[in-house]
This record gives sequence, structure tokens and C-alpha cells, in this order.
Amino acid sequence: MKIKGDIISLKKTFFLCLYYSIARHLPSQTPFRKFRYWCCKHIFKSCGKNVNIERGAYFGNGAHITMGDYSCLGKNCWVPNNLTVGTEVMMGPNVTILDRNHVFSRTDIPMGRQGDTERKPVIIENDVWIGCHVLIMPGRKIKTGSIIAGGCVLCKDFPEYSIVGGNPSKLIKSRKEEVKQE
Repeated sequence: MKIKGDIISLKKTFFLCLYYSIARHLPSQTPFRKFRYWCCKHIFKSCGKNVNIERGAYFGNGAHITMGDYSCLGKNCWVPNNLTVGTEVMMGPNVTILDRNHVFSRTDIPMGRQGDTERKPVIIENDVWIGCHVLIMPGRKIKTGSIIAGGCVLCKDFPEYSIVGGNPSKLIKSRKEEVKQE
């Protein structure tokens, strides 16, 4: 059994090296997207069908990432290796998702020497649109049907079908509000 585990580990390492050395830097055209997808299917814990990994996406070792069908990691995004993404999730460029922060509770020790907080994974449910340059703080759960406006610093959770924006994040409106027809 140890040999089988070593082979799987070696295979993941091969695809991780292939992704970071070549695939990550290739242009955004379809053949290169398919190549990145092929690499990530061998890296991620779970990778649905028609997943789009855009150019420049960084995800650590990707070992605990789950991606649902028809979802994407945006161009130049930076996400932790314990991210959960549902189906039909759109992510704009330069999104940063954090799963931990620095400890800063003591003033007698420099913050850089106090270590990190406990990891708090981010969960993105289905049918979510995350705009460009969004910063998602540790432990957030983005609920089904939500839109996170570009430039938002998402620091708390909101109900399903919310449109959220700003720094700090605030509810702009619900997508479920009745639309008046003229």
C-alpha cells in the first residue's frame, strides 16, 4: 500500500511542477486552458467538468481544493489550497482569498514574530460571481447566487442572492427583490 501512495504522491508532484513551470504561464486561449484543466484534474482533491483555470492562478499545492462543474479560478488569482468552490462560479482577475491571518494581540513582540491564526477555509457555493480585485478574508462563506462587486473586501457573510460591495463589505441589495416591470 505504501508504494501506491508514493506513486500517487509522485504523480501529483509531477503535475504540480508541470502546472507551475509551464501551464500557469501559457496564454488564455482555449487549448492552453484545457492544458491547465488537465493538470489541475490531477492536482486538486476534486475537479468538476469544464473547469477553467485562468493564466497566472496560484493555489499552493492544491491538495484540498474542490471545484464544481463550470467554475473558474480567475486570471492571476491567489487562493489557499483548502478552497471549496461550487458549480457555475465566475471569478474575475486578481482575486485574493485568505484562509488565515497574522496574530497581533501582543504589543511587546513584533507582529511578524507572533505567528499565524488558525486556518479558516473559504467556501463558495453555487452560481456566484466574484468581481475583479476582490479580497476575501478567512472563514467566509459566499452563499448561492451572490455577487461580490469588484474591489470589495469581503469580511463577513451575507444571505443567499446578495449583491455585496465596498470596504468593509456591505449589502447593496438582494437579487431576490421583486423586479418592477414598466
